[in-house]
Amino acid sequence: MTDPNRKARWYSVAFTVLAIDQAAKTFIDLTTPLGWSREVTTFFNLVHVLNPGAAFSFLAGAGGWQRWFFLVIALGASIWLAWMLAKPVRRLEALAYSLILGGALGNAFDRAARGQVIDYLDFHLRGVHWPAFNIADMAITGGAVALVAASLLGYGDVKPASRGDT
Repeated sequence: MTDPNRKARWYSVAFTVLAIDQAAKTFIDLTTPLGWSREVTTFFNLVHVLNPGAAFSFLAGAGGWQRWFFLVIALGASIWLAWMLAKPVRRLEALAYSLILGGALGNAFDRAARGQVIDYLDFHLRGVHWPAFNIADMAITGGAVALVAASLLGYGDVKPASRGDT
């Protein structure tokens, strides 16, 4: 029999990612002007940039339709991830789904409310900058890595749920 609080635990991980992501984006938005940059280390800056596209600014200059396209994809993925978390899955998979769900909802909220995603983490080396990103992006990437790890470690197969499982 599975833990009856299992689903709530994983949904709360997703909600925590969403809340931290939105708190950080709101802080950056309220305390720094657009285009702002502050050197933190020789390889890392805090910045305030807007990304109308997807990862690595994919389709950023597409004219506006991409806002709704990426919003629909994020909401569809979020529904699927919430459904997956309702099923019996192993812990590493549940963690992965939770991280991706929280990140997807964080960026979806930005697209719906602001029209673009706020990015503020800027890593660079010798003048070459990695595209700026945010906590939601980190959660999505971490979740994807966890899914790959679960697959490589053989955690992909789940035994069928017994009658008492929820």
